[in-house]
Amino acid sequence: MAREARAMTMDVYSAEDIQVLKGLEAVRKRPAMYIANTDVRGLHHLIREIVDNSVDEAMAGRCNRIDVSLNADGSATVMDNGHGIPVDIHPVEKKSGVEVAMTMLHAGGKFDKKTYKVSGGLHGVGASVVNALSEWCEVEVSINGRVYRQRYERGVPVSDLKEVGKSRTTGTKTTFKPDAAIFENVEFQYDTVATWLRELAFLNSTITMVLKDERSGQSDTFHYKGGLVSFVQYLDEGRVPLHKPIAVAGERESVSMELALQYNDSYTENVFSYVNNIHTPEGGTHLVGFRTALTRTLNTYAEKNNLFKNLKFTLSGEDVREGLTAVLSLKVPEPQFEGQTKTKLGNSNVRGIVESIVGERLTEFFEETPSVARKILDKSIEAARAREAARKARELVRRKGVLEGGSLPGKLMDCSISDPEATEIFLVEGDSAGGSAAQGRDRRFQAVLPLWGKPLNVEKARIDKVLGNDKLQPLITALGAGIAEDFDVTKLRYGKVIIMADADVDGSHIRTLILTFFFRYMRQMVDVEKVYIAQPPLFLIKHGRTEQYAFSDAERDALLKGLGSNGDGGAKNTMVQRYKGLGEMNPDQLWKTTMNPETRTLLQVSIEDAAEADHTFAMLMGDEVEPRRRFIEEHAGQVRNLDLHAS
Repeated sequence: MAREARAMTMDVYSAEDIQVLKGLEAVRKRPAMYIANTDVRGLHHLIREIVDNSVDEAMAGRCNRIDVSLNADGSATVMDNGHGIPVDIHPVEKKSGVEVAMTMLHAGGKFDKKTYKVSGGLHGVGASVVNALSEWCEVEVSINGRVYRQRYERGVPVSDLKEVGKSRTTGTKTTFKPDAAIFENVEFQYDTVATWLRELAFLNSTITMVLKDERSGQSDTFHYKGGLVSFVQYLDEGRVPLHKPIAVAGERESVSMELALQYNDSYTENVFSYVNNIHTPEGGTHLVGFRTALTRTLNTYAEKNNLFKNLKFTLSGEDVREGLTAVLSLKVPEPQFEGQTKTKLGNSNVRGIVESIVGERLTEFFEETPSVARKILDKSIEAARAREAARKARELVRRKGVLEGGSLPGKLMDCSISDPEATEIFLVEGDSAGGSAAQGRDRRFQAVLPLWGKPLNVEKARIDKVLGNDKLQPLITALGAGIAEDFDVTKLRYGKVIIMADADVDGSHIRTLILTFFFRYMRQMVDVEKVYIAQPPLFLIKHGRTEQYAFSDAERDALLKGLGSNGDGGAKNTMVQRYKGLGEMNPDQLWKTTMNPETRTLLQVSIEDAAEADHTFAMLMGDEVEPRRRFIEEHAGQVRNLDLHAS
């Protein structure tokens, strides 16, 4: 008893047990609270935070150029020609404005709305968080004809702010090297940075974004005078437009709104909304206002001009948005976002502002350009008729049990565990590979569904065609979560959906077709990152009695070099086998290299930028040949495995 009492006393929670994290210690202790995670996305978020500060300068009318450099030593530099961070001494903190901004959380000029009327970023947190999570950081400010510099290491100043030269320009230059003790990977990816710099350039037509990679010599300049109109044209590059983009703009109650929209010959809706340059994938009041105004305006115009004769219905929101590509961008002084991720706007007054501006401007446009209004309405009426056909098709497949509750596909080799979070399904190209996968898998938690033939290209098909497709029906049934607006990710039968196709041209095509289907009709599954791509090996290298696998040409060459080969398999007792397909691997090999969770490599499919993903799918899978040809020409040098088939 005495021993128990003593133990309880020792475990008493007292004030001395409370840990106080001062300055930027909290950021280093819990980085995910500030940048969501410490994987590759969190790494790139550091650049985004500094760039956002520069964009805020641009929105305040003090900056028109932002340069981003990915440096050879692993650091990144962001430089703008804005006003420059103040260098005078803060009256309360008794430190320079630069040091306050770089070392104190929630310190900035974005709270009183005098310096910045609207802003994105983390409201005074961004620069200091980047500083805290960097091995080192240097800030150089050009202001009042002079240049000042200060250096920090892991958020702590190691020098005072010093004058180091003179300058005829103004601006801020921030160079930082991410801390490898914080991040899982500290290598910046050029394409990731280029994607959202391009997006920011579309959203801010006065800014020129320049990106340079000192490691490879690659560079790009992004500047779009057309703004959102250019953005819509970029998104629709792979589609056939029905008319030129329509631009709408207006300002009320200190809220400014820009909108560009265009209809094309596709069957999907692609609307992207932004508030203060922040993408709002979950929409919000601004998106509700736009959709309401669009539906009402088109119905009113059609009724007024007697375009609904012989029709027994009015157009629904779904009808008027078929084939629509639109970008809606707002600048809101006091945005209220739902949730910490800023994915949904909650300001109630914004709905009415957007609804009235869009309604008025579109009504004027349709009255002045009746030919465009008629094209849009013809498309919408056709969509309404197709919606009825889709309803009948949906009822038919429901009766067959395709959407939910029916028997599972005959070719599905299911797993024994029923808990979705503990299971995974492999979508395997062909019966031969499916047989090997079925024999090699762990039957407790791994299911296998062989896919035969190439799936339907859903980029060119309406939902009724998708529902009736015999290649896709088994997949829809096996996953068990429905499709399109009926899709419910919580009903998904498996925690991981893994695409396993051959490492050749046909396999790549099948992967792209399936990913297009998921992106267009099971988007939630991609958003919550339940989709993966298996990485089977390309080569088997046998040396004596040992077997090694290579997943690329470079890895093969490195293994052969280690065995004393000349790179062509010339070492004694060495044999190199190039796998042409999954079917060439026996079950044990497939399990060891591609299916065993302890040894395999999976690529997780995620959407860093929905607009860029939409553009890529439309360009690769749409009807327009020229954009696809340009893409192939630009990326031909990046091809690693090219199969040539004799015809």
